[in-house]
Amino acid sequence: MGTIVIGVGGIGVSNTPGDLIKTYALGSCVGLILLDTKVNAIGMVHIALPNSEVKIQKSKMTPGYFADTGIPALLQLMAGKGSRKDGRGLMVKMAGGASILDSNNTFEIGKRNILTIKKILWRYGMGSLAEDVGGSHARTVSVSVDTKEVVISTSGRENKNI
Repeated sequence: MGTIVIGVGGIGVSNTPGDLIKTYALGSCVGLILLDTKVNAIGMVHIALPNSEVKIQKSKMTPGYFADTGIPALLQLMAGKGSRKDGRGLMVKMAGGASILDSNNTFEIGKRNILTIKKILWRYGMGSLAEDVGGSHARTVSVSVDTKEVVISTSGRENKNI
């Protein structure tokens, strides 16, 4: 029973009652959350970049850093908790993908992360049930094993449940 903190590129899963998975300060990064009510499991990956081709070696050491390696790695860890390996039956939620420190939209990393994640989910036959993405503000995300409630907190704003 505790809090599992997910850093950039991190992945965490749990089915332990009382556990909370949390990631801080999602700017252009995206927190992808998978929920499985059948086996009472939750999982989260903190994705920083859309494609691992930019750093193949890093993707082997930290697959969660990239959407194309992080999503399959998260699905594999969820399967270890009893979820289906193909992701069927999982609820998907996501947060982040903001435009931070990119006022001219030069890089659009947040937008590219969101689009790539959605394309990958689509290939698995999955889609996001709820999301809080885009904008220009950072988000902290937490999800509880017990309630499956995903809470988004942002400085200067009320908490939001998705």
